[in-house]
Amino acid sequence: MLQASRGTVKAGTNFNAGADAEVLHKAMKGLGTDEDAILQLLTARSNAQRQGIKDTYKTLFGKDLIDDLKGELGGKFESLIVALMTPPIAYDVTCLRNAIKGAGTDEKVLVEILASRTPQQVKDIIAAYRQEYDDDLEEDVCGDTSGHFKRLLVILLQANRQTGIQEGNIESDAQALFKAGEQKYGTDEQSFVTILGNRSAEHLRKVFDAYMKMTGYEMEESIQRETSGNLSALLLAVVKCARSVPAYFAETLYYAMKGAGTDDDTLIRVMVSRSEVDLLDIRSHFRRLFACSLHSMIRGDTGGDYRKALLLLCGGDDA
Repeated sequence: MLQASRGTVKAGTNFNAGADAEVLHKAMKGLGTDEDAILQLLTARSNAQRQGIKDTYKTLFGKDLIDDLKGELGGKFESLIVALMTPPIAYDVTCLRNAIKGAGTDEKVLVEILASRTPQQVKDIIAAYRQEYDDDLEEDVCGDTSGHFKRLLVILLQANRQTGIQEGNIESDAQALFKAGEQKYGTDEQSFVTILGNRSAEHLRKVFDAYMKMTGYEMEESIQRETSGNLSALLLAVVKCARSVPAYFAETLYYAMKGAGTDDDTLIRVMVSRSEVDLLDIRSHFRRLFACSLHSMIRGDTGGDYRKALLLLCGGDDA
């Protein structure tokens, strides 16, 4: 399925990997580093072009570009630039590995990536994870999670979501979700997990409408009332992604920056991973959902070269 990218980052025209490699080498040579030259160049190239620059850099200078960048840069700005230099599937794989293998489990990362990626992307992630670490992603996830949260992650890792709309099942799915939650004392989490984990996004949107008519509740309201903790967070992410992936990410970005402190890991992960996919749509949803633009919120919440690079990724200001 060929569709026009709704990303803010496009491939640079008249691309010359050798010339770009020279610019980066010069920016890091000698005393001091020209951070501005680095961020201006890398945000104006697609990921595929950055891989070309990386290969050419090694050919010309006998050094690894990412190692050099890490040696010259620091902090959040370094994390952002290294993320931009990583191929998309490899980036997801690294994020998942760190989420599982770090101290404690970062469930938020598991939720965000597995709820929002397409079945094909999930299959590619599993294959790349095995190749990179010689481990089974599903086993690693299972070893670090439990209960219905684990079951739903396993379902998402099967990457077997149905396609299309099963007209005959819309009412019965809505009924089953009603019976599993609002209608009974306690909650039958398994029904939520099976239905929300297996039906297509377009089918689920119809189910949510039928559920609303039947119960007077939005699906999200019922999930918040009937479930809690990690399971609740994952079910909500799955429902929001079925409704609109860009709206889900707009909300994710907003809450990464809202209030005291910034969740920079999430900010970097979403800005980088969606920059060539749907960041234009995320921006328009952001403007609609919240009383400000994504650009203005980033500007107010970050500083220095880190801010400059993020704003270039963001593109325009939807003031």
